[in-house]
Amino acid sequence: MKYSLKTEQLVMRIAVISLLVMVASTSAFASCYTNARGRVVCNNGEQAGGYNANTGTAWKSERNSNGVATTQTSRGGEAKTKNGKGVYQSPSGKDCYKSANGHGCN
Repeated sequence: MKYSLKTEQLVMRIAVISLLVMVASTSAFASCYTNARGRVVCNNGEQAGGYNANTGTAWKSERNSNGVATTQTSRGGEAKTKNGKGVYQSPSGKDCYKSANGHGCN
C-alpha cells in the first residue's frame, strides 16, 4: 500500500502529539523516584504507585476523604491502613491486622 505524503505526515503528527500528551500528563501530576531499596515510587499526594524490580511486584495506593489508604498489589493482596493501624488480606484469603495493642493473622 502506498500512502500519500500528507497521510504519512498526518499519522506522524498524531503519533507525536499522543506521545507528548502521555509524557506531559505523567510528569505534571506525579513525582517519581527510585528509593534506597530499588523501588520506583510515584506520588501525587492522594494516589501513589510503584514497582519493586527485585520481586516483580507492582502496587498502587489511594487515600480516601477519611484518611484511609487502600493499597493493592499486582499479586492480589490488599491492605487498608490509617495512622499506623490496618488490615491486610492476602491473595489466598488470609486476613492479618495491626492495631495499637497488637497484631496477628487468622
